[in-house]
Amino acid sequence: MKKDFLHITDFTTEEIWETLELAKEIKAKLKNREEYKPFKDQSLAMIFAKPSARTRISFETGFFRLGGHALYLGPSDIEIGKREAVKDIARVFSGYNDMIMARLFEHKHILELAEYASIPVINGLTDYNHPCQIMADILTVYEHRGNLNDLKIVYVGDGNNVVHSWLHLAARIPMHFTCVCPEGFEPDQKTIKLVEDTGTSMVEVSNDPKTDISGADVIYTDVWASMGKKEETEMREKLFAEFQVNSAMMESTSKTSLFMHCLPAERGREVTDAVMESPNSIVFDQAENRLHAQNAIMVKIAGKM
Repeated sequence: MKKDFLHITDFTTEEIWETLELAKEIKAKLKNREEYKPFKDQSLAMIFAKPSARTRISFETGFFRLGGHALYLGPSDIEIGKREAVKDIARVFSGYNDMIMARLFEHKHILELAEYASIPVINGLTDYNHPCQIMADILTVYEHRGNLNDLKIVYVGDGNNVVHSWLHLAARIPMHFTCVCPEGFEPDQKTIKLVEDTGTSMVEVSNDPKTDISGADVIYTDVWASMGKKEETEMREKLFAEFQVNSAMMESTSKTSLFMHCLPAERGREVTDAVMESPNSIVFDQAENRLHAQNAIMVKIAGKM
């Protein structure tokens, strides 16, 4: 039976740990230029309804480094769900390729793609979640801390798709996760309940930008207006103004907290240049680990371990 990766919760806790360790192993192999080609003579179809530099480069480079060939299909190449039915694309691509990665707007489209494809499907992002990003993020935290014990993550900004995948991770790995966001921009309540029902982690949501974040191991943020929401930029700038991650916020944790951002960053808006360039900023380690985490996910779901 084929395995997809559409949500963090598609992996058990044990599988998440296995994937993190695998990512570290594959990363070392690539750094040492070892001969490691689990996808020799195979192809990855990459469907992009939403463009992205990091997602394209990391998947295309990763699949190539692992011996395969990745094909980029941009927004105008397919127009998924408009020019052609999602279920038709799924079955056609299954006859050509060995794996599909899709970066889409509507979450229902990734679910339908996986339902009808006979090959593994990876969620490169939807408006609901961003599981590959969070696997890269937690790999980066693991590398910097050496463990994930007593982990306290504070996310500041829009309760968006990145937050939903952090919540899915919190359903699998114990942590204290706090989302500090303006009123009306909270994460999906059903996703919060999913975590609460597992009893695995503590989740808090606050609309107060001066929320006590002392003891945070990580302060995380994202752009205030994601792709597809750019027409709301001016309105969001006013509502989010007090939710900027700056040096004062970082110092308020009363410990050496790491700063993370999934990029691209709009410096001077959600985060200051000083924080981005500080010694505690690990955003570029995080960006590199997209490559290594995704490689591990692909190897894992393809059964190439």
